[in-house]
Amino acid sequence: MKPYGKELILDMHDCDPNFMNRVNIKIFMDTLCKRIKMQQCDLHFWDYEGEEEEYEKAPEHLKGVSAIQFITTSNITIHTLDKMNRVYLNIYSCKSFKSSIVKETAIEFFKGNIVNAVAVTRI
Repeated sequence: MKPYGKELILDMHDCDPNFMNRVNIKIFMDTLCKRIKMQQCDLHFWDYEGEEEEYEKAPEHLKGVSAIQFITTSNITIHTLDKMNRVYLNIYSCKSFKSSIVKETAIEFFKGNIVNAVAVTRI
């Protein structure tokens, strides 16, 4: 059966929490899409911006910024956990891309270690 696309799943630990904000995640998405030659569409964020009291009450595993970058061939999602220094990144596309470029870009931006990397062929 001919492959339809690929999904890359990265788990990163020991990341720099100073890069886990909307501004830097936008720059990361712009840079990553350019490097893997994906055409960007809408970018949406989910976080506690403007809701500091809610942020303080939230459990550690929810404190951070999440974003979804739609691309013409599917999407890129990121979940950052600034109190745990972790980043979780998923890229799914029916257009081919190099996993090595994604890994290099993620390490460059978030200064962490990839502790899990899984590439799934979608059929």
